[in-house]
Amino acid sequence: MTSLIAASRDGRIKSRVAVVISDVPDAPALDKAREAGIAALWIDPGPKRTRVVRSQADAYVSVLQEHDVDLVCLAGFMRVIGKTFFAVYGGRIVNIHPSLLPSFRGLHGQRQALEAGVKIAGCSVHFVIPELDAGPVIVQAAVTVAEDDTEETLSERILEQEHRIYPEAVRLIEEGRTRIEGGRVRIADASAAAGGSS
Repeated sequence: MTSLIAASRDGRIKSRVAVVISDVPDAPALDKAREAGIAALWIDPGPKRTRVVRSQADAYVSVLQEHDVDLVCLAGFMRVIGKTFFAVYGGRIVNIHPSLLPSFRGLHGQRQALEAGVKIAGCSVHFVIPELDAGPVIVQAAVTVAEDDTEETLSERILEQEHRIYPEAVRLIEEGRTRIEGGRVRIADASAAAGGSS
């Protein structure tokens, strides 16, 4: 979230962060957003389970529409969103995940990478579809796994890359350069997206 706010303020992306919503009442992101002058609120996602229940999903969508949100950027939202979200925002929801998808979906991607003994880990920004962490990938960044890495040290290095690539993915979407074809994201070059020849 903070990287998107910073990118918006320094002109790396044209979008502005309209509202920050959390499913955790005391999430530090809410205070950081308010300090930046951005509307921020907690919405109870419902009973303790992984899926946002319908009545709460309606509340999330209502707030997003009230703030004229065009693109929903998830970060650390550990819930599966359902039909209500997709009916309104399908194709306009993105997420950041701490692995090189499709490897290591779900929770603790960094831990999964270490347990699997891979030499390269990383992060992915992807479009969100109903299946968990399975949407088309927009941008990825690789991180070398060191022999002495712990989950914490690897997570720190992956987070640095997350902060770099999330604004990059938003910029590509803003510029109209992303197109989903056959379950894959195709990235047009800037001149083709602007209507020029490639």
